[in-house]
Amino acid sequence: MISKAAVGIAVGLAGFFVGYCFYFDQKRRSDPDFKAKLRERRRAKKLAQKSGSQIPDFKNHDVVQRFFLQEVQLGEEMLAAGDFDGGVDHLANAVAVCGQPNQLLQVLQKTLPPQVFHLLLQRLPSVTQKILSQTGMAEEDVE
Repeated sequence: MISKAAVGIAVGLAGFFVGYCFYFDQKRRSDPDFKAKLRERRRAKKLAQKSGSQIPDFKNHDVVQRFFLQEVQLGEEMLAAGDFDGGVDHLANAVAVCGQPNQLLQVLQKTLPPQVFHLLLQRLPSVTQKILSQTGMAEEDVE
């Protein structure tokens, strides 16, 4: 049926392949930038999942309130973890759906570091426009 030479060659090739896999994995893990690249990929994946926040129906006050509280909480958690871009995005979502954004911005100005607050102010117009376009509201409908 199968000769001993063919089995030997197959075992040898399989052993070579496994050895190469171990060698490649060791080289990859010993790369100085491996952990930084891995963290960055995971952070980007996490942001991609979270950036797709579902915009609530503005006719249902309870849903909007839950969305607002969730976005504030996520923003604070991400800022505490050092992810300023993600935190600012969530806080901008919260400000955009807030009933009194000026008062919220005053509170955030007192609590956030100046550079983070400045980043929030820069992102706020684009986030507000995105929310308005997703909800289908016209600009004249917003107070």
